[in-house]
Amino acid sequence: MIRPADSTPNGRPDSGRPTPAGPRFAPGRILATPGALEALARAGRDPAARVTALLARHLAGDWGDVDAHDWQANERALATGARLLSAYVLPTGVRVWALTEAVDDEGKRQATTLLLPEEY
Repeated sequence: MIRPADSTPNGRPDSGRPTPAGPRFAPGRILATPGALEALARAGRDPAARVTALLARHLAGDWGDVDAHDWQANERALATGARLLSAYVLPTGVRVWALTEAVDDEGKRQATTLLLPEEY
């Protein structure tokens, strides 16, 4: 299933092409820092569902609240195997990153970590 690409207020590119609704890459091992887990717990009644939703967005290539440069870097990284970074703002106003590190130039991913920017 595909959904239309959205135009965004953050200057993210809108190619006019459909974007896949499913995962665009394998996440590797999924991790979260204590700070991210605490922020997610404070953001709502079901932190596990929020984690799942953020990971689904990241894996689908919805990079969240990043600037146009980072959005384009992520799109290139899908082909080159480089690091992927998404940023999401929780209902509490706290910003959470999803960071996927690559193992090799073939795009194999080592791990995806949810963390707060100050924990990087």
